[in-house]
Amino acid sequence: MCDTVQLFHLPYSFMLPQKVAVEEGYFEQAGLDVELTERDRENVDWKYIPAEESLTDDHDVDVYPICKWESIKRTWRMDDGRIVAKGTFADQPYTVYVQPDSDITEPSDLADVPVGINKRTGQEYTAIRALEEHLSPEDVEIEHHGMPTDRLRALENGEVEAVSLLEPQSTLAEELGYRPVLEFENHMGIVGADAIDRDVLDRFIEGYARAAEAINADPDAYREAYLGMLEADAEIAPELFEDVDYDELLSRIEVPRYEPPELAEHDELDEQLSWMKRRQLIDADADIDAIVAPVGR
Repeated sequence: MCDTVQLFHLPYSFMLPQKVAVEEGYFEQAGLDVELTERDRENVDWKYIPAEESLTDDHDVDVYPICKWESIKRTWRMDDGRIVAKGTFADQPYTVYVQPDSDITEPSDLADVPVGINKRTGQEYTAIRALEEHLSPEDVEIEHHGMPTDRLRALENGEVEAVSLLEPQSTLAEELGYRPVLEFENHMGIVGADAIDRDVLDRFIEGYARAAEAINADPDAYREAYLGMLEADAEIAPELFEDVDYDELLSRIEVPRYEPPELAEHDELDEQLSWMKRRQLIDADADIDAIVAPVGR
């Protein structure tokens, strides 16, 4: 008999193996009956993961992916599960874009320049850490501008000088003429409810890994699924695509190589928690033992 797992799915390009593992039966072959919980792009104005609702309690989700730093904050503040795994999942960096005629030509020019991100998705922490590699902490500024389509609109309308994007919206930004000035890795966490034990987690990673291997072996076979979010964006924000050769845009986008998540590392995440405390991004008494699941759970 298969163990049932309710999995929250983010329809972002870097999470494609989750869906493939369900549809191709890789989770089932690992002894898991995985049911996806998804939200329709048309019903999402801000973020896919509800900000004020617990996924593990309010939505009965067993496993959900989210930005690494947001996983730390969410598990501590909302008691919404424990971090069980982490990773970058795909060779896809965040890229900060500016207008083609902008005076910003390198990361150090972003001092005191608000960078448009989507707050309360964890993206802000990823951006802050990356910007601190080039700027003094006091010179780092971020500004909420919502979903990728909203950020592109804000850049186009001059509401913000720089925005952070992932693929496939990065390629769209380049097709629109925007210039990249900074790249940085996207770090994710996997959060599990208390009911997820080590055996189920190992089988989840096994099914995920088989899906990643399948995509890497034949990326063209999964190209249509990969482009699904961009096509959903084209329906939500058609004006962004008016001056773009859509077929040419799609032809430029490559399916990345994927990697499965790894078990969460207590010490590494404790270091990230310490950074968040220093930046006053989380409670000073946040306890890593209440945030990260024991490896032998």
